[in-house]
Amino acid sequence: MSETPNMASLLRTVEKPGRYIGGEYHQIIKDKSAVRCRFAFCFPDTYEIGMSNLGVRILYDVLNREEDIWCERVYAPWQDMRERMAEYHVPLTALESGDPVQDFDLVAFSLQYELCYTTALQMIRLSNLPLWAKDRTEDCPIIIGGGPCVYNSEPIADFFDLINIGEGEEVLLEIARLYMQMKQEGRYTRREFLHEAARTVEGVYVPSFYDVTYNEDGTIRAYTPLYDDIPTKIRKRIVKDLDAVPFPEKPILPYIETVHDRITLEVYRGCIRGCRFCQAGMVYRPIREKSPDTLCKNAKCLYENTGYDEISLISLSISDYSRLPELVDRLLDWTNDAHVSLSLPSLRIDSFSEELMKKTSAVRTGGITFAPEAGTQRLRDVINKNVTEEDLMRSVGIAFRGGKSNVKLYFMDGLPTETDEDILGIAELAKRVVGVYFKLSKPERPHGVGVTVSVSCFVPKPFTPFQWEKQDSFAELERKQALLKTAMTDKHVRYTYHDAKVSAIEAVFARGDRRLAPALALLVEEGAMLEAWEEYFDYDRFMDAFRRTGVDPDFYTTRGFGTDEVLPWDMIDIGVSKAFLLRERKRAYEEVTTPSCAESCSGCGANRLGGNNRWCK
Repeated sequence: MSETPNMASLLRTVEKPGRYIGGEYHQIIKDKSAVRCRFAFCFPDTYEIGMSNLGVRILYDVLNREEDIWCERVYAPWQDMRERMAEYHVPLTALESGDPVQDFDLVAFSLQYELCYTTALQMIRLSNLPLWAKDRTEDCPIIIGGGPCVYNSEPIADFFDLINIGEGEEVLLEIARLYMQMKQEGRYTRREFLHEAARTVEGVYVPSFYDVTYNEDGTIRAYTPLYDDIPTKIRKRIVKDLDAVPFPEKPILPYIETVHDRITLEVYRGCIRGCRFCQAGMVYRPIREKSPDTLCKNAKCLYENTGYDEISLISLSISDYSRLPELVDRLLDWTNDAHVSLSLPSLRIDSFSEELMKKTSAVRTGGITFAPEAGTQRLRDVINKNVTEEDLMRSVGIAFRGGKSNVKLYFMDGLPTETDEDILGIAELAKRVVGVYFKLSKPERPHGVGVTVSVSCFVPKPFTPFQWEKQDSFAELERKQALLKTAMTDKHVRYTYHDAKVSAIEAVFARGDRRLAPALALLVEEGAMLEAWEEYFDYDRFMDAFRRTGVDPDFYTTRGFGTDEVLPWDMIDIGVSKAFLLRERKRAYEEVTTPSCAESCSGCGANRLGGNNRWCK
């Protein structure tokens, strides 16, 4: 066994030591003897990715506002650091204190994408904690899962003690308070705590308290609670008033460059659109907006405390914010003089305007991105995109006349009812976008034009109208990618596409059940980690693990699901009803669109959850 070096000498041997040292400006340090609950917030990706995640920043701030709770950050080590940790038997530690993760009371993971599962589980192992929830003893911390992936928790259910369904600002505090109360009263055991949390805290799912049975054909027969006093369906938690929820006024300033080095303002949650492929548009309902007063106050405070020169206004569709012109004008009252640029990264094609572009390009110019999603109007109607080719041509024309020379267009292939004509329509649409540029006068087009077409593969996600659909086979996705490549003949168009192998694996874990757990455990035991990174993704390793653990991936992907089938996520209630999703699926096959919430209420059911929105009836 090698002698353990001090941290300084160990850090000299790895790339980007700034990932591991902590000590950043605005980090929060507390007296360990004065807190009653130590909370480790783990992001299963590298420091640069995790530090850019707004959700983690918000929850770090919310938890640390409590005097008796100390929340610290934990990120996944890169391969070189992981090798040093193994060589010197160094466990995974938190950035603020440097203490091992295994010494904490509550350890939470934010699961943002399916390919982070191996990383999250590897982080549990690197913490010297049992991988399987059933093997953890009384002195082990409670392992919590949250984030968008837990709307189908089943593939990772056997590894987590507790799952937080929905938004975490309130529920994580309630979990921590319950933990401290039971410890103080001397009645804490792991099982009693989990039972009390499942019974009394809305939004808590304890997978070990639900028995799963299967039919002879491999489909799920039923989920049965082991206790009479826990819910048969777990309702997601939402924050009803976003103006009232705390927002981090002093975000931690990293020592190294991260993915998003800017001020990030969350404008609202939810979406008034109903794109039938989009999970986020369904699971984040109902719509809840922040007021311009709150947003302006947050923006000015963040600028003064960070010095960043860009403010990014984020939501699922920023142009659907009901008070956007007022907000932009009030921000411009001081951002122009301060040389701070405004970025609106999620503008819709049908609401892009020359006035808005000018206001948000006052300091910085560059490219612009639109998402038609499909190459023909027929298929855009199927997916309920509710934009037309005319909308796109009008918007790119505004962009070109405003000095933009690079346009990026997002599409998907493998969508339900898609034909080769729809695929070839992507190339035709890109050519027509180029044509808009060359119809301008020469003074209006001084820079040349570049159109990037980026195509991802459709993955049918839980809680969407397409949750029952089958995914195209890997071979069919590759065929469509090759077909489109041959049609991309315009020299001004650059074609990029998502690896179909990645999408196939994503679909397995997005739609899978608990029978995937042995495959995940095997992958982790054999070293899988950081699979969301191209250099570490290994399709053959996934397929080999499936084969060795008796998993047929096609059962979750190309088979499709029956509309009367019990789905792996049916024990979760997101507010949006299954009847609504089925109704939307039927309309998709009829090629009929559904208006946005701003035009009329479609009765999705999310209004049952409450919230200060003006759309739900």
